[in-house]
Amino acid sequence: MIFLKRALLGSAAALATVGAAHAADLPAKKAAAVEFVRVCSAYGAGFFYIPGTDTCLRISGRARAEYGYQSNENRNVGSGNGDVSQFRGLLRINMDARTQTDYGTLRAFIRLEAASRTGAFMTSGTQQRIANAYPALGVDQFGRVQQYVNTDKAFIQFAGLTAGRASSFFDFYAHDFEFVGGTAGSDVSSTNLLAYTASFGNGFSATISMEDPNFRHNTVYSAAAAGAGAAAGTSGTSTFFSSYSLTPLILQQAANGNATLVGFQDVIERSRMPDFVGVLRYDSAWGSAQISGAVKDVNIGSSYNQGFLGATGVTLPIANSAAAIALASARGIRGGSQTTEGFAVQGGLKINTPFIAPGDALYLQGAYGEGANVYTGVTAYTGTYTQSGTPTNGGPFAQYLSDAVVNPLTGKIQLTESFSVVGSFLHYWTPSVRSAVFASYSETNFGKGARAALSLTQGLVGGSAGATSIVTNPALFALSPVLRDSYQIVAGANLIWSPVKDLDIGVEGNYINTGMKSGRVIDQTKTTGVNAANFAALNAAGAIKTLNNYDAAQVRFRVQRDF
Repeated sequence: MIFLKRALLGSAAALATVGAAHAADLPAKKAAAVEFVRVCSAYGAGFFYIPGTDTCLRISGRARAEYGYQSNENRNVGSGNGDVSQFRGLLRINMDARTQTDYGTLRAFIRLEAASRTGAFMTSGTQQRIANAYPALGVDQFGRVQQYVNTDKAFIQFAGLTAGRASSFFDFYAHDFEFVGGTAGSDVSSTNLLAYTASFGNGFSATISMEDPNFRHNTVYSAAAAGAGAAAGTSGTSTFFSSYSLTPLILQQAANGNATLVGFQDVIERSRMPDFVGVLRYDSAWGSAQISGAVKDVNIGSSYNQGFLGATGVTLPIANSAAAIALASARGIRGGSQTTEGFAVQGGLKINTPFIAPGDALYLQGAYGEGANVYTGVTAYTGTYTQSGTPTNGGPFAQYLSDAVVNPLTGKIQLTESFSVVGSFLHYWTPSVRSAVFASYSETNFGKGARAALSLTQGLVGGSAGATSIVTNPALFALSPVLRDSYQIVAGANLIWSPVKDLDIGVEGNYINTGMKSGRVIDQTKTTGVNAANFAALNAAGAIKTLNNYDAAQVRFRVQRDF
């Protein structure tokens, strides 16, 4: 028995030895190496190496909540009229990737924003025009509820080159200390561009930038878009030409001065060539200084391709007839498209004032342009990408802001002059409490004679032969805001408390005054339904209410967390 036990144990030991020998011949399977995320200190806090690469990445973001009040006492028919409350929630995600190369730092930066906004003036025609915003539909919602997603930034920087979607290099102050961003001044934070920056040392640099023109077009004035009621400052759409952006041309006049034949000019600006921006900049410990210049294309289409509209004894239609073309040629109006060049110049200065308190700074900026209203920023508060608008929903009159006007007597483009000045000061009362005060003044001045010439076409735009021209009632046209030179004053202040790092709780108030540089206009909140036929009777009865300027106010409360 003992012998049997010893034999079995010996056999088991032999088998174990043989198994171990075979196992030693097999390849060993090692565990995969774990690569931990490493901190990248070359570009500042928050960067880390993307595993397996030499690229450093920083991910950051923002959450913002806003609540506002906009003065508005007009509840007349119109989208949003009577609304005073505002709400907005916004998210932002940033990704900044950098790699060191033999040519310097290679950088790619992207920023995605999404928001939901409701109420008075929280919807954005600017965002909607460039297809970033989507309004809710419905009688009670359109113009009050809006969602948007915006590729705010997506650019590459390499060896002085910047390519992609970025802030315009023309900009300087760009509402740096404001919530609402309503002061006059250029602030195109998202445009498509290709630029090169050369650094000369000692803080000096120069940039030349080719930028997307579609973000700087602010319309050539179109009477057909405004409709037959434009003379009285009312809104409407031309019944014959609602799908076009057209303005009338007078081809022949009767002895009494009334228009007897009207042609229409296509004034939609095509994307024909980029805007060109040049910048000289200086940065140092005391602050920054910048001089910017821009040249832009202002173009219109043919005056013949839409045919002609007759009036006062003229048989309809006179479509591209030899007689009509001859009349146009006799007045110096040609059938082809036209192009002219607008321009803008801007100077800005930022002065750091740590001798008052650490972090304090003062901005001063001025701009002048012709055919370049978005560059001078006169559209900042009332609205960009529109030929007219009111600083409040249902305001008493519209401010006209087109880049140019086609003179209906000559058919020539007349550029609009504009200028703006702005100042803003930021002060830290304590390390956690700061405030800013800011103010701007701007003017919009239309080409000489354009408004007077346009008066001859009013009453003919709606499309009916024999219509009464506004020129037969100059008193009414004198009270129209159409193509009137205007000014705007915006002033405001804010107060922000940061109880912990990267958390802002603040409130901002703005005062806005918009007015005509001369004369008075009809107050649409108190006078409605005015036209050339009934003006005399309404005026005799004292029913025509007028004003020269009006005030508006806005208050906004914000909670914001950056990370």
